[in-house]
Amino acid sequence: MDKEEIKKEKAAPAEKTEKVEKAEKQAQVTYQAPAAEEFGEVVLSINRCSKVVKGGRNFSFGALVVVGDRKGKVGYGYGKANEVSDAIRKGGEAAKKNMVTVPRRGTTIPHSVIAKFSGSKVLIRPASEGTGLIAGSTLRAVLGLAGVVDVLTKSLGSSNPSNLVKAAFKAIGQMNSKAQIQEKLGKN
Repeated sequence: MDKEEIKKEKAAPAEKTEKVEKAEKQAQVTYQAPAAEEFGEVVLSINRCSKVVKGGRNFSFGALVVVGDRKGKVGYGYGKANEVSDAIRKGGEAAKKNMVTVPRRGTTIPHSVIAKFSGSKVLIRPASEGTGLIAGSTLRAVLGLAGVVDVLTKSLGSSNPSNLVKAAFKAIGQMNSKAQIQEKLGKN
């Protein structure tokens, strides 16, 4: 009888594992994770810095990252680390903490705006529907991740990606929606 009991004990756990596997498969099919906001991420520049030490050179990296949800929210961040992937991750986390809302009118922006940061100057103008995103790579990333589809931009002055991004965010800060302008004028 001892041998039969041992056989039953060995067989029982196998049945349980099969049942558990079936339950897990069903749980995976029926369970859906809560919908999180999907963020698009663009790495605009990666800077390499080297420090000469007794044993050779130590490299560190800095990454400028822009993050947006294509629904009017966008942010930028700069991350530094000894590995490129860590620098990009840190930049993305910093960008998610510094999100701003871009006022939009349909597929474009409400009005023209000019902003300057350091040596970079940015001109952003609304465009008619179907024009597309006419911009350089840096401004295209910022406005595209913000969900702006039709816009005309011009970069004046320095083309340093860091200064261009800061000028673009300064321009976004100067934009007002129609409701904000009416509120300032005291109209309903």
